[in-house]
Amino acid sequence: MKKVLVITYYWPPAGGSGVQRWVKFIKYLPQFGWKSIVYTPENPDMTAVDYSLESDIPQGTVILRRPITEVYDLYRKFTGKKGGAAGEVNPINSQKKSLKQRLALFIRGNCFIPDPRVSWVRPSVRFLKKYLKEHPVDLIISTGPPHSMHLIARKVARSTGIPWIADFRDAWTKIFYYKHLPLTRWADRKYHALEKAVLDEATAVVSVSPMERDDFQQMTSQHIHLITNGYDGEDFDQVIEPDGYFNLTNTGLFSSDGNPLTLWKILSELCASDPVFHEKMRIRLVGKIDREVLDAIRAAGLEDHLVNLGYKDHTTAVREQMNASILLLLLRREPEYGAALPGKLFEYLASSRPILGIGQPDGAMATIVGQTRSGEVHDWEDEQGIREMVLRIWKQYLSGGIPPVGEGKEQFSRKAITARMAALMDEVIEKHSKTEYVKQ
Repeated sequence: MKKVLVITYYWPPAGGSGVQRWVKFIKYLPQFGWKSIVYTPENPDMTAVDYSLESDIPQGTVILRRPITEVYDLYRKFTGKKGGAAGEVNPINSQKKSLKQRLALFIRGNCFIPDPRVSWVRPSVRFLKKYLKEHPVDLIISTGPPHSMHLIARKVARSTGIPWIADFRDAWTKIFYYKHLPLTRWADRKYHALEKAVLDEATAVVSVSPMERDDFQQMTSQHIHLITNGYDGEDFDQVIEPDGYFNLTNTGLFSSDGNPLTLWKILSELCASDPVFHEKMRIRLVGKIDREVLDAIRAAGLEDHLVNLGYKDHTTAVREQMNASILLLLLRREPEYGAALPGKLFEYLASSRPILGIGQPDGAMATIVGQTRSGEVHDWEDEQGIREMVLRIWKQYLSGGIPPVGEGKEQFSRKAITARMAALMDEVIEKHSKTEYVKQ
């Protein structure tokens, strides 16, 4: 069986979509002839904990954990913040910042390039070079962000000659918050130089979104591969008893810059005009929620309809998706976010519940929702379109039930996308071996 070293910051018991991508790949890779060795921090900064994901890790998977110095610990002490890495869903472009926060952000952007985990690069390279001499692998894969993971892989690949795939779960300098970093010209050039070096030097590069792939492609002559996120059908083998309510459900992070004020207004008006809607409608939120979102729901008079479950494990989140009447997919009000494909989109597809997307109607998310006929995507201010969809689904609910939606979702199953990743892995090592033969 071939062996791959996967370098990732996010790994169980940490929770979230950044963990799930490679946990699910590693779950299915043995079926395609690959055994995984995972390199990850021993003491990462975890914004969420989810032990349920550990059940997906194949028996015999080698997990290498090494200590990391976490700068965010110092950040919290300096700013007085508590909780995850920043105490907020959206710390970098959060509208209100104290003097200490602005200073901390300047230091983060200009002194820790490409991210606050950069201090882990040198000790990791030293450890992995020694480890790989005794435990050889066929391939290295780094997954970011944090993009420091790519810098580790780059140096190890240079030193060992092992082929390397750089997997980008998000954009780098074109990610929505990059423009909010108070960077010097020197720092900005450094970020772009490191990004281009990774794109040029990796044996292969993978992106999760067509639009982000195209952005990367403009920076390098190397072909950028597209392998999206997906859903695991086994996660949806649950029997759900409907709770009898008309549930508008959001799972995952819910940031203040994605706050759907128009939706809250519509729901408030419908509650005021329809006693049955008032009785049955619930807003169910599962995950980490910015304070401004909760404040807006209360300001709209919807507090009695709010069920805020907080962060729950992945199994519970899937159950909530399957119990939804409408699944809310709320994008950030950032132009760059139109290129993003939120990981939960694919699980929403698997739930077969109608999706109400609020964001860029011409973005990557809207394209997939439209192609799979899984719902609708409306602009933040499209009051008529949002209202019409809510009312249409409400009428279905009253008439006996909301029928399943969606078609063609099977292409996004975790097993299907793992097959594509495994094919790329095989291709990379085959080309590498031929190149090495020619050199000899």
